[in-house]
Parts: sequence; C-alpha cells; structure tokens
Amino acid sequence: MSDQHDNTTSAPIYQIRIEGHLGEHWVDVFDGLDITLMDDGNTLLRGPVVDQAALHGLLRRIRDSGMTLISVTRLSGHQ
Repeated sequence: MSDQHDNTTSAPIYQIRIEGHLGEHWVDVFDGLDITLMDDGNTLLRGPVVDQAALHGLLRRIRDSGMTLISVTRLSGHQ
C-alpha cells in the first residue's frame, strides 16, 4: 500500500479576481476552481492550487487569454 494522497487536499487555496464576467466556456479552462460572477461585474476564481508552478501556469493562462488580473490572494495552506 502506498502513502499517496490527493495533492489538492493539502494545497493552498487561492482567490483570483479577474476584470469582467467570464462565459461558461471558461469552466473547462479553470477546471478545479470555483467561478463566481460578482455583482461588481468581475469574476472570482477560488480553489486549491497545488504548487507555485501550477499558480504561474494559471496566471499565464489568464494573461494569454487577454484577461485583466485584478488580484491574487492566498487564503490558506501550507507554506
């Protein structure tokens, strides 16, 4: 038996705010993150990000899609 476990259970939770509302087709792009359309017209992505490489990949996807990044906040997780 192995000691493997799902990395997302201990991964830090991040909240990423993006300018504007994202369409439903973005659900697949940001798989594993909750997408909330905010009353202020912006979008909030929230969920586990397993490591810094994954975070940078996520931010690169946002940049490459032409979205405007408002903020990135680490809500919880191990350092």
